[in-house]
Amino acid sequence: MAPPAARLALLSAAALTLAARPAPSPGPGPGPECFTANGADYRGTQNWTALQGGKPCLFWNETFQHPYNTLKYPNGEGGLGEHNYCRNPDGDVSPWCYVAEHEDGVYWKYCEIPACQMPGNLGCYKDHGNPPPLTGTSKTSNKLTIQTCISFCRSQRFKFAGMESGYACFCGNNPDYWKYGEAASTECNSVCFGDHTQPCGGDGRIILFDTLVGACGGNYSAMSSVVYSPDFPDTYATGRVCYWTIRVPGASRIHFSFPLFDIRDSADMVELLDGYTHRVLARFHGRSRPPLSLNVSLDFVILYFFSDRINQAQGFAVLYEGWTVYGLATLLILTVTAIVAKILLHVTFKSHRVPASGDLRDCHQPGTSGEIWSIFYKPSTSISIFKKKLKGQSQQDDRNPLVSD
Repeated sequence: MAPPAARLALLSAAALTLAARPAPSPGPGPGPECFTANGADYRGTQNWTALQGGKPCLFWNETFQHPYNTLKYPNGEGGLGEHNYCRNPDGDVSPWCYVAEHEDGVYWKYCEIPACQMPGNLGCYKDHGNPPPLTGTSKTSNKLTIQTCISFCRSQRFKFAGMESGYACFCGNNPDYWKYGEAASTECNSVCFGDHTQPCGGDGRIILFDTLVGACGGNYSAMSSVVYSPDFPDTYATGRVCYWTIRVPGASRIHFSFPLFDIRDSADMVELLDGYTHRVLARFHGRSRPPLSLNVSLDFVILYFFSDRINQAQGFAVLYEGWTVYGLATLLILTVTAIVAKILLHVTFKSHRVPASGDLRDCHQPGTSGEIWSIFYKPSTSISIFKKKLKGQSQQDDRNPLVSD
């Protein structure tokens, strides 16, 4: 781990060299359901191979004639269970499912899931060539991965990177990359020659990414966005020291969550620092995982990542959302309304029913709970952390962040 003095020196240098282009925000509407390039983390409920013209998926607990089923994987591995939702249990290029109708001996199909598109993935587009959608520069490689193409384009100072046919990489700043039309994501499922778990376009189909994905450092000022570990979706490299500034003007607090966190040892770490004083607010690593949710009462936070020279892993995805005073007031009004409605419902229900003795026993049984952490910090005071209990997590699952200097 870099010593504090060296870390501050690196931070000062990074502040001068970080890209000035603001990071793209997830945009309005529901948040993404996938944060991996191949949708291995998809836990949604789509059970057709496509929303229009697709085929119904078979239940995973009724596919014992096939390699993936609940008999072989009874503990929910890969998201399998007594359902027929699309999943990616084998690390393929996208979620899929078994289907009843065989076509040329094929008994499974990829699922076209609009909500399963990781932030920074701009989509799958048609390429009619002459000129291609991205006209900056290009190269081919039999070891191509998503990140090797992104890194190549980023080093040439291009905003967009596109992969095609598994081995071709295109770069450019073309705002009209969509000019030949958008294609279904399943048409960009040719495997990358350098990593067969990643999609790298198709024949006449190019999959596009923002080159900020997997960058070692950057400036974020949008109200909400996602920050990925360096080299994502490849495993992060050894010897990485990266800083990302997250500054949300007008925010009274910033909400953080880690939908993806795969760091293997305690030497590799992620830290959140006060953007004004550089004081460490929270530290996470392989033995101290992030909590379910984290709130910081600041409008300026620095995200720091360090990896030693031994182990590598998938890395992390950090989703942040800035909250203004207006947003918090709206949330408070909605919370109070929900509480009042619950009380009225309880009073109405209780007035029409006298609970039986068995019900009374059930009401006194302890339930499970989880934790959301809130950090309220001012430079002139110490850090105070408060636990908030949520249903659905065990109290024994103590994933407290290590807070120190």
